[in-house]
Amino acid sequence: MSAPAEHHQLTKSRELITLLALAAVQFTHILDFMIMMPLGGQLMKVFNITPAQFTLLVAAYGFAAALSGLAGGFVLDRFDRKRALLILYSGFGLATIACGLAPTHHTLMAARILAGAFGGLSGAMVTAMVGDIVPPARRGQAMSIVMAAFPTASVLGVPAGLLLAAEFGWHAPFFLLAACAALNLVVASFALPHLRTAVHAHNPIKQMREIVTHRLHLRAFALSGVLVMAGGCIIPFLAPSFISNLGLSDADLPKAYAFGGIATFITTPIIGRLSDRIDRLHLLIGISLLAVVVVLILTHLGPSSLTVASTVMAAFMVTMSGRYAPAMAMVSNAVQARYRGGFMSVNSALQQASSGFASMLAGLFVTVGAGGQLLGYPTLGFVSVGFFVLTVVLAARLRAAAPHVAFAAKATAAPVIEAAA
Repeated sequence: MSAPAEHHQLTKSRELITLLALAAVQFTHILDFMIMMPLGGQLMKVFNITPAQFTLLVAAYGFAAALSGLAGGFVLDRFDRKRALLILYSGFGLATIACGLAPTHHTLMAARILAGAFGGLSGAMVTAMVGDIVPPARRGQAMSIVMAAFPTASVLGVPAGLLLAAEFGWHAPFFLLAACAALNLVVASFALPHLRTAVHAHNPIKQMREIVTHRLHLRAFALSGVLVMAGGCIIPFLAPSFISNLGLSDADLPKAYAFGGIATFITTPIIGRLSDRIDRLHLLIGISLLAVVVVLILTHLGPSSLTVASTVMAAFMVTMSGRYAPAMAMVSNAVQARYRGGFMSVNSALQQASSGFASMLAGLFVTVGAGGQLLGYPTLGFVSVGFFVLTVVLAARLRAAAPHVAFAAKATAAPVIEAAA
C-alpha cells in the first residue's frame, strides 16, 4: 500500500483559496447544527414535542454522521479528497432541502438522519484536506481559518435564519442553508485542487484495523470525543435558556448571537496563530479554565439585560471555539498521511456520536418548569465542567505519548505541487 506525501505544498495564494473554500463548506455544516438550536422553541410548539424529544431530533444528525463516518473509515482513503467531498456535499445539500420540506416531526427526523450521514463525511474530508495541504508548523493557523466558519455562522447565518423563521416559519432557514450549499458546491468544484491522495492497493479491513488499534490514534480519538462533550451538553438549550431563564425576547436572540460571533471572529485567528507558536497543551489548559468560569456563570444566570446576555454569549462562544484550534491541531498531527482520510472519518464519527450523546445527556437534566423556565441547567453546567477537566487530562496523555503533537515543528522544504487541471 503506497503512502501519499505527508502534505501537498501549494503556492501561498492557492493554499489560501483552498482554505477559504473549505471554510465555506464548513460554514454550512456548522450553520446546519446551529440553526436547530434557536429553532428549538418553534419546533417544540409546532410539532408539540417535549424538550427530550427535541434533543433526540438534534441527536439524530450526530448519530447518523457517526454511523456513516465509521463506514467511511473503511473506504475514503481509496478516493481523492476533492471527488469524495463534492459527491458527499451534494448529498448534504439535497438532504437539507428535504429538512425544509418536512411536514411532520417524523419526516424531519428522517431528513436530519440523511443530512447527518452526508454532512459528517463531508466534514471529515474538510479536515483531512487541511492536513493534506498544510504542514504541521502552520496547521493550527490553518485550522483557525476553517473554524472561522463558526463565528461567521453566528454573525450571518443564525440571525438571518432566525429572522427568516420569524417571518416565514421554521422551514425557511433550511432553504437558506440549501442555497448556500448549492453556491459552495459550484465554488468548490473550481477552487479545490485535485490532490493525488488515494492510497493504492488499499485494503479496507487492514486500513481500519490499523486506524482503530494504534495507541496514538486511540488517545487522539479520546481527546476529540470529550472535546465535543464539554460544550455539546450546554449548546442544545443555550438559545431556549436565554429566552426562558435570562428573559431575552425572540428579537433579542439574534443580536446576542451576532455579538458573540463578532467576538469569536476576532479571537479565532489570534488563537490559531498562538497554537503554532506555543505549547498547544498549555494554550488548551488556559482556554479551558476560562471556559469553566464562563459555563458556570451562564448556567446559573438569572434575568439579565441584553448587554449582560450578549457579553456572556460572546465569552461562551470565544472559549468554546477557542479550544478547537490547539486540540484539533494535536489530533491532526497524531496521524500519518496515508491514514488521514479514514482517521478523520472515524474521528468525525466519534465527534458526531459524542455530540448526539451530549444532546441526550442535556435532555436528561433539563425540564420545563411551571413558569416556562428551564430547570436543571445549573446542574448540567457542573457536568460540562467535568468534561473540560477530562479534555485537559486526555490532551496531556496524548502529548506524553507523542510530544511532537503539541509543538509546531519547523517547516520543511517540499516541492510545490501544482493542482492538476
